[in-house]
Amino acid sequence: QVQLVESGGGLVQPGGSLRLSCAASGFTPDSYAIGCFRRVPGQAREWVSCISPSDGSIDYADSVNGRFTIFRDNAKNTVYLQMNSLKPDDTGVYYCAVRPGIGCITEEMGDWGQGTQVTVSS
Repeated sequence: QVQLVESGGGLVQPGGSLRLSCAASGFTPDSYAIGCFRRVPGQAREWVSCISPSDGSIDYADSVNGRFTIFRDNAKNTVYLQMNSLKPDDTGVYYCAVRPGIGCITEEMGDWGQGTQVTVSS
C-alpha cells in the first residue's frame, strides 16, 4: 500500500526558506514519478515540481523555477522540496503525489499525501 507523509510546512517571512519532506513507502521509488503540488483555497490544485527517477528528469513550474529545488534521498525513500526566496503567493497546502512512470500529470497521480500548510507572511 502506497503511503506518502509530508512534513516541514510552517510560517515563514517573505524571502525566507523552508524544506518540505515527502516520506514514501509501499512502492518501488525508482519506477515512480513523484510530484509536488499546492492548493490555495478557492483555486485549483497547482503542479509545482516533479522528479522522475526512471529517466532522471526534474521539472518545475515557471512560478517556482530558480527558487525551488526537488531532490531525493534514496536511502530514506524521501523526496525533498527546498523552497527559497519564498513569496506570499507561495502560500498554500503542499502535497506530494506519485504515479508509475515518467512525468507528473495532476489528473493521473494515483496516490496523494495528506498535505502540509505553508504560509508566507510578514
